[in-house]
Amino acid sequence: MSMSHPDSVTFSDLSRNPRAVAERAVRTGRVRVTHRDAADFYLTAAAREEQRDANLSTSSRMFLALMKHDDGARSLLLAMADVFPWIRHLADDEVRAFTVELVEALSDAAELDVDTEAEGVIEGWRATARVKADPEEYRHALLATEGDYGRVEVDT
Repeated sequence: MSMSHPDSVTFSDLSRNPRAVAERAVRTGRVRVTHRDAADFYLTAAAREEQRDANLSTSSRMFLALMKHDDGARSLLLAMADVFPWIRHLADDEVRAFTVELVEALSDAAELDVDTEAEGVIEGWRATARVKADPEEYRHALLATEGDYGRVEVDT
């Protein structure tokens, strides 16, 4: 079996020796399967994935519960600066809005299997912070505009 990384195999490796790859996934928890012409994916035990889902659900419920109490909400806001240091470029009300949106998106990921929302929330607020971090770009962003300038590409 050829492997580029200790926890990955090629799709060809999987098709040539599925038993060995499956055994490895059980032993290590998961194996990344790379594919030259398609997106990579993970092979993992269902029980492990179900446990990850349960952990995400528990975490998101804890964050939602914290948001309902002033002290908990303050703690979350303080933690946001450690997790996302770029929020220093956002106003206080923007940090609060980001926190609420992120907790709601994490809840949707846990409860509704909507996995892409949280990443979009983070990327959107990061883009806002990036613009606000550059005084010239921020001044330009505040200028009035007319019309549709098309799709906005976000660099990550």
